[in-house]
Parts: sequence; structure tokens; C-alpha cells
Amino acid sequence: MNKPAALTLAMLASPSVATLARAQRSTAPDTVVVHNGPVTLHGLVFRPAGSGPFPAILLNHGSGRTAEELARLGPYEGQADTLGPVFARHGYVLLFLFRRGVGLSAGQEPNAIDSMTRALSAHGQDVRNTVQLQLLQGREMSDARAGLAFLRRLPDVDPHDIALVGHSFGGSLTFLMAAREPDIRAVVIFSGAGYSWDRSPELRRRLLAAAARVRAPVFLIHAANDYSTGMGTALDARLQQLGRAHRLKIYPPIGHTPEDGHAFPLIGVSAWEPDVFSFLDEYMRKRP
Repeated sequence: MNKPAALTLAMLASPSVATLARAQRSTAPDTVVVHNGPVTLHGLVFRPAGSGPFPAILLNHGSGRTAEELARLGPYEGQADTLGPVFARHGYVLLFLFRRGVGLSAGQEPNAIDSMTRALSAHGQDVRNTVQLQLLQGREMSDARAGLAFLRRLPDVDPHDIALVGHSFGGSLTFLMAAREPDIRAVVIFSGAGYSWDRSPELRRRLLAAAARVRAPVFLIHAANDYSTGMGTALDARLQQLGRAHRLKIYPPIGHTPEDGHAFPLIGVSAWEPDVFSFLDEYMRKRP
């Protein structure tokens, strides 16, 4: 027997169905265009259910993938698809901005990893280190700050309640960026400088010097089998000296290799999720 029309409509409007629909909407990102002068970048914006204003996150990804890594690991957009829904379901808008040469912005100049790899092959480690610092303080910083300005202008974002989250090269970028952005509410760094910390004395010096200018609380995160946990432990000690609010957590090894450990934010979500959102919720404005 067919159900009465009124009963069918009531079932379609039931809380469980409506809740499911909102959850599905909260994980579907919008593709956005971010202009940085003559450079056109693209990003993905993940939103929670509701109308906001919401606290928001700028996600600074790593240095990109080589052609070999792209063939083996797939497109960089997979990182956004892994992380964006996690932040959205906790009530945060997340902008995953693809900087030059990466993912949806692949047509805009070589990515950072290709530039550094060419420098290493042609001139050695010292030149690679120089190129890395030029990128971090030059075009990569410029792209990230353009993304931050874009995020602050979104109508459903509270412009005074924004945090930075970074991974790997993007972790170094995030810390240097936080030193320039006094209004940031919190900073989370995954696997910061895992590959470069032990290879670049100048990067270590720049990051340690930046600590004096970082005002936001900082959460430093590594897996124990990262290439290096040096950035976390050194900045933990420096921030302690400065009396700044911060945390360091080195999680147990994940996977089997340093590459696995370095990928902790992507393959260890269930481990870090409660800690990271406890930290963010503590230091960012209470949400409605």
C-alpha cells in the first residue's frame, strides 16, 4: 500500500534525513579563485553546516610533489579531501589554497619542490637551502598571505577568528607567517621542516628568530618516525624560554618509514584529531 503523501513528506523532513543532508553539504568544497597580483591561484573551501560566522583555518600545504610522486601518490587535491571535511565537521571553515605549481594551481610556475630539487641537482645542498629560504620568504609567503586576505573576506567567516595550519614545508611557512600576522588566533604545525631541519642551518636560525615575534599559541606535532622532530623540540624549548603559550606532542611512530611518519597529518587523523580540536577550541572564539 502506498504511504499517504503527508506521511511521506514528514519522513523526508525528519531530523535524521535533514541532518544527513547538512552533513553532506558540509563536506562538499567550493572551488575558489585567489588573486595575488598577476598570479591566479585556486583553492578549495570546506564549510560546516549553518550560516556562520565561523572560525576559519588557512591550510598551508607542503612544497608539492615531483612528477614521480604524483604518479605514485596521486594528485595533491587528495590532501584537501582528507583534511577539509575533518575541520568542517568540527565547525571550522577551511581554505586549502594551492600555491603556485601545485594541484589546482599547477599552471602557475614550477612548484617549490621542483625548484629546490633542480637547485640540489645542479649546485648542491647549500644552493637548495638558499632557494628554499627565497621561496619561503618570497613567492610562497606572498601566495599564503593572499589566501589569508581572501579567507578574511568570506561572508561566513569571522575575520578576527582565524588560525594557521601547516604541514612540512608549509609548517615552516606557517611559523614564519605567524611572525608577520599578529592577529592570528592559533597555529598548528604538522611535521614542520621534517626533511630540512637537519640540512639547513639557516632555516633553523630563521625559525628560531621568528619565535620572538609569534604571538599566537602554537601546537607543534610530529610522529616519532618523521624524518626529523628537530623543529618541534627546538621551537618548544625556545617558546618555553619566551614564556609563550604552546604545546609539543610527538606521537608514536606511524607506518613503517620516515615518509610515513612525515605524512602523519594525512594518515593519522584519528590520533591527532581530538588533540588538535581541543587546542583550537581553547584558543579560538566560542562558536554559536
